[in-house]
Parts: sequence; C-alpha cells; structure tokens
Amino acid sequence: MNVEMNPQYLGSDFDDFLKEEGMFEHCQAVAVKRVLAYQLQSFMKENRVSKTEMANRLKTSRMGLHRLLDADSTSITLDSMVKVAGVVGRRLSISLDA
Repeated sequence: MNVEMNPQYLGSDFDDFLKEEGMFEHCQAVAVKRVLAYQLQSFMKENRVSKTEMANRLKTSRMGLHRLLDADSTSITLDSMVKVAGVVGRRLSISLDA
C-alpha cells in the first residue's frame, strides 16, 4: 500500500514540540542522565562491582551512588560526571551543538 504524505498535515519535529511546551531542556537533561546512569550500571555489572565498592571508588556514600544511578534525577554536578567517567575508564565529553 502506497500512502502519500500531505504536507498540510506534517507537523514540526518532536524537538520543536518540546520547546513549545517548555520541556525541551528538561527532556535533554533526563536523556543525558539516563545514558550516564545506564553506562555506570553496565560497568558495575560487567566488572562485578558492588554498590558499596563503587561508592568507595567514587568517594561518595551509597546514597550518593543511588542518586547517580537514578535515571530520573537530573541533579548531578560536573565534578560527579567527571568522577564517574574516570572511574569507569572513560573521558567525559560535553559540547554545545547547534
């Protein structure tokens, strides 16, 4: 079945929608934090590192680690992100893209 798209009914992209709703920046922050949390969890699982051990490596409490692993909590400092990257053997890269 061949369906033609009528340009009259094409909306803006999803980023534009989020901007119009005032949610773009928050959604970006959540997405970045989810990736960071996922990568940290993956590292811990692959290397069999317990939460207590990871907290020690990051020089934080288990509660601090819990906040880092909480994908929906976007409150994270640049220092914490750099620490996480160093502990998992990665380099943190941040850029302002157009």
